[in-house]
Amino acid sequence: MPLRSLGRSGLRVAPLCLGGNVFGWTATEAASFAVLDALVGAGLNFIDTADVYSAWVPGHRGGESETVIGNWLRRRARRQDVVIATKVGMPMGPDRKGLSATHIARSVEESLRRLQTDHIDLYFSHSDDPSVAFEETLGAYQKLIAAGKVRAIGASNHTAARLAEALEVSRRNGLPRYEVLQPHYNLYARADYESALEPLCLEQHIAVVSYFALASGFLSGKYRTPADAEKSARGTGVVAEFLNERGLRILAALDDVGRRYGASPASVALAWQIARPSITAPIASATTVGQLQELVAATQLALDAAAIEQLNTASA
Repeated sequence: MPLRSLGRSGLRVAPLCLGGNVFGWTATEAASFAVLDALVGAGLNFIDTADVYSAWVPGHRGGESETVIGNWLRRRARRQDVVIATKVGMPMGPDRKGLSATHIARSVEESLRRLQTDHIDLYFSHSDDPSVAFEETLGAYQKLIAAGKVRAIGASNHTAARLAEALEVSRRNGLPRYEVLQPHYNLYARADYESALEPLCLEQHIAVVSYFALASGFLSGKYRTPADAEKSARGTGVVAEFLNERGLRILAALDDVGRRYGASPASVALAWQIARPSITAPIASATTVGQLQELVAATQLALDAAAIEQLNTASA
């Protein structure tokens, strides 16, 4: 599997990242282990999670996904074979959120314990926190990098203006910089990323690892009617957001390109992102080995210019 550089971090990853948000939620530990085994078996090495996954589930507190991944790392002894990304900053309880140095220092230890590892390869600020100066946040990361607990840092859910400001603070103060951006981006949600974030990332050589790459499963083609959406825990918001004229036009284009290539809509949607010069690796999750195989297929699917233009036009 050809690997790609994560900014200037020195880390190299496969062109597709496995999202761990479903581990311990819609995927049991056993199912998660099967997916993770299949991931490394296919030559992929990039796994994304967060401390807050899956606190939105009744009875969960957050940390469930990290715990599953940590158990897998221990039982399979595959730590050196994978690049692990996790995040900090989303609410984890009263007075437990944001990007203060105190919260980061406590949260990283909890994530390390759940992941059963001595270092996190890529540590994301999960959401921008304007209440804390970048100097404090980046200074906290600098200490973690110096201690060997974190190898590189990234920013998720930051505007172009705020990311540019963070990069300038890093340059001016000799602090670690965000080497990776994790934005919301897919064939349906294009405008925010392409208008301002993409030019900045290309200019500054920032790697991009996009989340919701399959639009909560919509771009897999499994939600085509309101009745389809009612069959899945993740389908709740699909009807209102995607099942419209534009969404169905995108699905039709995915179907058409897929027929020509003998590929599923999910594989085509991910291959479209993988082919975009600014994208390092889209993130997609899988609850079964069968779903993972669709993701792996995307890394082996080279769309021609005509197919890419067809998808661009349908999703414009």
